[in-house]
Amino acid sequence: MRRLLAAAAAALSAAALVVLPGHAFAASSPLPEFDFSACPAPPANADPGTWRCEAFVSQGVLTIGDREIPLGEMRLTFSEGKVDGKFAQAFGELRHAPARISGTFGASMQLKYGGYSDFLSNDERRGELDLYAALRHPLLPKGCTIGTLDAPLHSVVKDDPAVPFEVISKNPQTVKFGVVDTQLALPRTTGCGPLTQVADHLLGLPSPSGSNTFKQVTYVQFKPL
Repeated sequence: MRRLLAAAAAALSAAALVVLPGHAFAASSPLPEFDFSACPAPPANADPGTWRCEAFVSQGVLTIGDREIPLGEMRLTFSEGKVDGKFAQAFGELRHAPARISGTFGASMQLKYGGYSDFLSNDERRGELDLYAALRHPLLPKGCTIGTLDAPLHSVVKDDPAVPFEVISKNPQTVKFGVVDTQLALPRTTGCGPLTQVADHLLGLPSPSGSNTFKQVTYVQFKPL
């Protein structure tokens, strides 16, 4: 196993020098630009005047054990309102550019939507979202992931006291807040071929609930539909 890890690490390092140049983690601007182009339209039976789109722009950090991975910017949109007097919502899209993972010879991680979301906040949490993470490197197969669309990672985020809720603007309505998930469980990688054990070793996977932290500092702007 040690020989396999050493040989694979050397190959990954050489490939990283050729193919994946470094890039700096970009700091978020005080107020980002918001994109509503992916907002789902209200359903045909929507209660008139109750629907709005929410555009999220977040800076995220994923910590796996003692490894901190700056995720950079994530953008998410969804619409919400009422149908027959009851709350309803429709997911738009999640956009995230690959983020370099330090100490992995140039590998990167890109978050993808896992097929389920619930953004109706309550006293216990701010929202829930299913995700999976695509791992990218010249030596990894295209389907190498943490979690899958069929078996996604389930993230339940709560308010982060370190980043309290703040109203940035009333027109257009814009807010800022922080959320954190300290219970996210991360399984072994899937679809990584001969380098599965190497990928798991470098990332410290599997990593059980309670050993990981998913934090986001988020700006949200609202648009009536």
